[in-house]
Amino acid sequence: MKRLVLKVGSAVLTQNDGVALKRMRALVDFINDLSSLYEVILVSSGAVAAGYTKLPLDRSVIENKQALASIGQPHLIELYSRKFATHGKICSQVLVTAANFQSQEQADRIKNTIDTLIANGVVPIVNENDVTATDELVLGDNDQLSAYTANAVDADMLLILSDIDAYYDADPRNVADAKILKVVHQISEADLSREATPHGDFATGGIVTKLKAADYMLKKGRSMFLSSGFDLSDARSFLLDNDHRGGTLFTKAD
Repeated sequence: MKRLVLKVGSAVLTQNDGVALKRMRALVDFINDLSSLYEVILVSSGAVAAGYTKLPLDRSVIENKQALASIGQPHLIELYSRKFATHGKICSQVLVTAANFQSQEQADRIKNTIDTLIANGVVPIVNENDVTATDELVLGDNDQLSAYTANAVDADMLLILSDIDAYYDADPRNVADAKILKVVHQISEADLSREATPHGDFATGGIVTKLKAADYMLKKGRSMFLSSGFDLSDARSFLLDNDHRGGTLFTKAD
């Protein structure tokens, strides 16, 4: 069975300063459907938003964001647990930092834990330990973390579900006839060095962090698929029906 790391961003999981429960339900249903074909590891943002529903601190202060993540992480897992339980599935929490993947010993330990969880039918939910690590809160929205995870657990593919539905040849917000690049084999240094432009109050990524994750995957000889987390039809078609309708596949040239 192929192994898939699925990353969902804050922009998808949050709505009106809270957790987007309907989108979370659609995500969990999708993961359940994927489980017949893939071993799925979920990398989930949303802890800060979940914490904000309990204690609305000023999110512009990094210490407050860390506190919100601390409050929100167990609440987020509780929400996931309830939704996975309707499919008879158990989920687990795996808290890591980017530094864990710089050590082969620690990366192997993470993989061994995730292998054990999957072997026992558990859905691992990975998130950065924001109380001790601030990079994700400031820069990456878990995009880079998901790429590190995919490589460490020997995943066949990384799927990023975002408010960005694909990689375009121009910014679709500013260029009316911007076209989707359906298959990308290489990313230019100019695109990788652009300034990140996140959407939404809780989002910290943007297309640049997705491209950096894709570039990392390509350099590791792995693939990544980017598509909408608001409308899962493109991801469903690609992963369940082998039909590439929308979204962008980043993969090495044959």
